[in-house]
Amino acid sequence: MDLEIVALHRNHVWDLVEQPLAVNIIDCKWVYKLKHKPDRSIERYKDKFVAKGCNQTHGPDYFETFSLVFKATTIRIILTFALSFKWEMRQLDVHNAFLNGELEEQVYMT
Repeated sequence: MDLEIVALHRNHVWDLVEQPLAVNIIDCKWVYKLKHKPDRSIERYKDKFVAKGCNQTHGPDYFETFSLVFKATTIRIILTFALSFKWEMRQLDVHNAFLNGELEEQVYMT
């Protein structure tokens, strides 16, 4: 959790402000998951800090939705190309990922 908090601060994910009146405040939570080795022993503990978007209302809180999803089919196609063209492959373990974009709406989270 400490690494996640440090990454959120380092990437300037939010600004601390006073709670305005008459705005929808979105709650948040920590989500925990165990990552296992092939022999089912525990490799590491994973955590994510997420906003509870289910508290939002279309119109007052947002006007469109978009969720970036990496499909398994896409990975298989890329691996097929890599094998066909004998490309060098490397594995990358990403600890924190952030979408690079600016929100047009003001979002308030507690």
